[in-house]
Amino acid sequence: MTIGILEVSYIIASVLFVFGLKMLSHPETARRGNFLAAFGMGLAIIATILFHEKDGKHIGNIGWIIGAMAIGTAIGWIIAKKVKMTAMPQLVSFFNGMGGAAAALISMMEFPHVSPDLIAESGMANGHVLAILLGLVIGTVSWAGSMIAFGKLDGWIGDLRIKWMKYVNISLLVVIIAFIVFVMTRSTDTSSEMMPLIYIIFGISVIYGVLFVMPIGGADMPVVISLLNSFTGVAAAMGGFLYNNQAMLTGGILVGSAGTILTILMCNAMNRSLLNVIAGVFGGGGKQEQVAGVVKEITLADAAVLLSYSKKVVIVPGYGLAVAQAQHICHELDKLLEEKGVEVRYAIHPVAGRMPGHMNVLLAEADVPYDKLIESDEINPDLPNTDVLVVIGANDVVNPAAEDDPSSPIYGMPIIRAREAKNVIVMKRGMGKGYAAIENPLFFHDRTRMLFGDAKKTLQGLVEEVKNL
Repeated sequence: MTIGILEVSYIIASVLFVFGLKMLSHPETARRGNFLAAFGMGLAIIATILFHEKDGKHIGNIGWIIGAMAIGTAIGWIIAKKVKMTAMPQLVSFFNGMGGAAAALISMMEFPHVSPDLIAESGMANGHVLAILLGLVIGTVSWAGSMIAFGKLDGWIGDLRIKWMKYVNISLLVVIIAFIVFVMTRSTDTSSEMMPLIYIIFGISVIYGVLFVMPIGGADMPVVISLLNSFTGVAAAMGGFLYNNQAMLTGGILVGSAGTILTILMCNAMNRSLLNVIAGVFGGGGKQEQVAGVVKEITLADAAVLLSYSKKVVIVPGYGLAVAQAQHICHELDKLLEEKGVEVRYAIHPVAGRMPGHMNVLLAEADVPYDKLIESDEINPDLPNTDVLVVIGANDVVNPAAEDDPSSPIYGMPIIRAREAKNVIVMKRGMGKGYAAIENPLFFHDRTRMLFGDAKKTLQGLVEEVKNL
């Protein structure tokens, strides 16, 4: 009876995961989708505690389990409530890393307890052992890589760009695979005898997780975050196989497949190879050609006039908009312009910000209608007909060097072709470089005018000027 209730609970949880993921595809339903998926996970956890049995015995140490859950819930709640929008990518990396670490720990705990009967029947070459080893490797790589990504996004870990790093990482992958094959082909009576090999695999996986993320920089980081997220999902799915847990398996498969699809889509958007991501040679490298030209500024009053008497305006948001927390005042500006008969849209680059969908989340928080957010490849053909394009805190995603300069680290990356607009206004604090640490020729273009200052204060001043016209 209890087994039946447990299985039904897992099925319900799996269905909630599917519906929750589907609802995450649109900002208007994303909040409800997140709640549904969380409710499904809660249901699966409670059902497991109450109804799971092994050899006729229920789960023990309930007090410790509930205590650990309470502590984890409190810590997660506090962190999520206090995190700033600018630190959201770091939070995603950190939480993702914790998921990978949990999956790796499960594998390390389960390996010594592989059934002797299973080993006697089929040796170490069986699906149970394979699931453990894959969960260990993938979970460890996800944890180590996510922690490095966290440090790089937070600014206290730099890039390690060495030309031969690709070959080091590929060699480490080969060594890891060789160890997995070696473990599964060994003759042994008990799996616990091979724990030293498991620790070696763990150590090599940590090194690989660190080294494959270290060279990555510039606009490529969102792609890596997406890939690491898919790793965590796959590692969790391995745990589902181990415990015959349908909810854990379904959740892991959904996260893994969704993360993989997103990674491939973003690689295509960046004109990059998925193999290069895995090998850790994604982004960076090369020296940019010298950029020369004269920077021309514009006043708030002139910018307000130019915007107010335009027919079409496109806003390109970037990480600087998130740093300034200026999304609400930006939306106020676009509503004012629309009241004057101006068509206002937002050009969204797939990797703008520091994580996938960063700008979508930021603007959704300010209640910007979703149909006004246009992907870069869709809006680019219309930019020559755009009267004014306003760049707010974006840099690399509008950098013409990606198309014009083969020596540039971002060469080949599809961009928002801002320079094709009739007029370009760039809002920046100063002439600092973007996340890829390269100069942007757009700032010196004949049709570009710079509007220096904090994005929020500048937009507030611009709103007042537009109101006074």
